[in-house]
Amino acid sequence: MTEQVDSLPAPSFAKASAPASSGGYRKATMALALVAIVLLGVNLRVAVASAAALFPALQELLGYGPLVAALLPTIPVLCFAFAGLATTRLMRLMGLERSMVLALVLLTAGLSIRLAPATSMLLLGTIVAMSGLAVCNVAMPSFVRKYFPQRTAGITSLYSITMSAGAALASGISVPIALQLDSPLAALGVWAIPTLATLAVVAPLALGARRNRNESNATVHVSPWPLLATRRGLLITGLFTLQALLVYSIVGWLPSILVDRGMDATAAGGLLGGLQLVTIPATILVMALASKGLLRAAFMIASGAALVGFLTLELLPIQLALLPTLFLGIGFTMFPLVMLAISRSGDSVEESSAMSSLAQSVGYMFAAIGPFSLGLLSSLLGSWTLPLWLLVAAAALQVLLALWLSASMPKRKTGRLEQVDANAGE
Repeated sequence: MTEQVDSLPAPSFAKASAPASSGGYRKATMALALVAIVLLGVNLRVAVASAAALFPALQELLGYGPLVAALLPTIPVLCFAFAGLATTRLMRLMGLERSMVLALVLLTAGLSIRLAPATSMLLLGTIVAMSGLAVCNVAMPSFVRKYFPQRTAGITSLYSITMSAGAALASGISVPIALQLDSPLAALGVWAIPTLATLAVVAPLALGARRNRNESNATVHVSPWPLLATRRGLLITGLFTLQALLVYSIVGWLPSILVDRGMDATAAGGLLGGLQLVTIPATILVMALASKGLLRAAFMIASGAALVGFLTLELLPIQLALLPTLFLGIGFTMFPLVMLAISRSGDSVEESSAMSSLAQSVGYMFAAIGPFSLGLLSSLLGSWTLPLWLLVAAAALQVLLALWLSASMPKRKTGRLEQVDANAGE
């Protein structure tokens, strides 16, 4: 499979005949790209987190059985695998920005479909929305590297923080919104509004990128599959797989775990939101360490906290559930660290895109085993004890892979082929 990602050509930024106007265009483009990154970050987990908090109410309303209940939190991960794999071809045909526009259209449509009061529409809307999210997930490292090649750590940190903030908001207020609207389905549909705002920002970037693409005939193709034969490719893909399995298992099932142990549904959703909030200062910490070259410390903090979080979630009583959510929130910072590793891999935007496609398609494909099998296992056993111990084992393996990857990562990597000037991201 091959791929093409547009880069911002220097002539469009600095035409000899109109340097002032080109400089203004460059600044406007970078400002718009920054706003787009913030809004995209907000939307990356909102659709997943809002649904997780409402799963108990949705099952009661629609009356679906344990198979559908186990499938719903698994659909996002499966879509991220298969739609993410198709993103490489999509980006080659349409370019980076226009692919993201299509992704946002799918996300908005999917969230709207879930308003229909039927299990089939809930499943269909989730598939459509998560397919849109998959494209955004794969494209984000390339988007960051294209527009801010000198500030990959800082910008990755920024969109990770806004992603956590959006997920925290969705987790915390989805149940109150459902109570206010007297419908969990309406509470799901509300989240189509921020996707429309994001679409309004990304669309102008897509128009500008189309003009730039017409001005340049340069084409670069990079296949992701040979990266599986490299140590770096295997480590990044393996670590991405484990963090995705852990994150989507806990995002999909934490409210259900807490409710099964006697906690109120609103309080359980609030704890999931609190977990996401903890991720914000934790992300600032680990990405600050990463930007200073302390990659191993950052990876060990994230992976070690995840291990402690799963252990305490199983061992501590429900009255102390706040403690494991704090550690799990810190553990969620593994995602921006792996995304940073992806954005710094290779010597160009195209090579970073290939690594992103590989890690996310393969990673999510295997990570889908987690939410689905854990949900079915808990239904069969009537307990979350064995599923949680399996997550503890996965978290322990994540510590080892994080140690190996952090030892092999360069302190700073920027591509040879980006044509945004060195000061554009400063």
